[in-house]
Amino acid sequence: MPSLNQQIFIGAFVGLVVGSLLNQFGGAGEIQNGVLYASTLVANFFVDLLKMVLIPLVFTTLVVGVANLQAHKNIHKVWTTTLIFFATSTSLAMLLGLVVMNLFRPGEGMHLAMFHDAMGNFQPLKMTTSEFFVHFLHNIFQNPFSALAKGDVMGVVVFALFLGVALVMGGERYRNILNLFQEFLDVMMRIIGWIMYIAPLGVCALLLKLAATQNVELLATLTKFVVIVTGATLFHGVVVLPLLLFLVTKKSPFWFWRGAREALITAFATSSSNATLPVTLRCTEKNLNVRKDVAGFVVPLGATLNMDGTALYEAAAALFVANLAGIDLNLSQQLVVFFTAMVASIGAPGLPSAGMVTMVLVLQAVGLPVEAIAILLPIDRLLDTVRTAVNVQGDMIGSVIVQNYVDKSEQIR
Repeated sequence: MPSLNQQIFIGAFVGLVVGSLLNQFGGAGEIQNGVLYASTLVANFFVDLLKMVLIPLVFTTLVVGVANLQAHKNIHKVWTTTLIFFATSTSLAMLLGLVVMNLFRPGEGMHLAMFHDAMGNFQPLKMTTSEFFVHFLHNIFQNPFSALAKGDVMGVVVFALFLGVALVMGGERYRNILNLFQEFLDVMMRIIGWIMYIAPLGVCALLLKLAATQNVELLATLTKFVVIVTGATLFHGVVVLPLLLFLVTKKSPFWFWRGAREALITAFATSSSNATLPVTLRCTEKNLNVRKDVAGFVVPLGATLNMDGTALYEAAAALFVANLAGIDLNLSQQLVVFFTAMVASIGAPGLPSAGMVTMVLVLQAVGLPVEAIAILLPIDRLLDTVRTAVNVQGDMIGSVIVQNYVDKSEQIR
């Protein structure tokens, strides 16, 4: 009997192959429609199950994680190390995106006029920088019950952090409440174990649907941009992040990929770091041997704040749109793109194609036509698969690095 990792890999391979065959030879017959309908049902069922446990899992893991870290007097070390890693990895990702776009300059020779119809039918949500920050802060601090009901991860994360600190400050007086949250977290992990039984089918269905419904002609038109962004994102995931891991912890990238592949494949299939969160936590704790208190703090926070792939994509896409519009962005304008993309990636929810929403802010920051987002919409779903996998990889590597730092600090003491 193959392991769960092997089953998920087989499911991903079968989904991509069958979906590609349907795209090329399936036509619009009843067989193709039936296969797509069945894959949609299975894919939606799997993703809905992951979403079902998402909010209670994020809430309980952060509350318990913060409380346990504070109890072990590690909260300051974990906080600082986590934020330093997030800032470093995101900055390296955006720098890489800007460098490859300046080197290869995709979009030159193409014209926005050829996409006039797509742009004319698209109505972007325009928002000034000040309006974005007001909206961003409003989403951070809100009624926790409203955030829980709406599934607003940012609001849930912030309230969970406050509650975790409050439980620690209360000490033994709130010990029973903390124990209740710990038991509830154990129950959630058991439910996630059940959900993972159908993960191979869910991943297969998701990738089959993706491969079968891609617009091949448009992909061919935008091939250079797709290849450059995908290559840069993979380079960040295959070289930059593993190099950071090795330099800090001396752990082999192959060790990491063996332990993380279940989460990475699920992230690739769902294109949602939030939906993948249950699987990410499971792999980080069980396969990468990160303590529950560290993983329970770094991973959910990373799914909200640490978006390497999204930041790289938004920086690259801004320069791509500039090339299409015949605008040459100077160094100061590219620095504006750099910092705006960092803020926008933090504000992007971990949902499929969510980066397109905050992409408007990046384009507006340097006066680029926001209507050009319509050009990116048809290829965004494909690019979203790779960047989500890198987003999740960054969270997991961050957890291992933070764990390593905390362990060294405890040994010194």
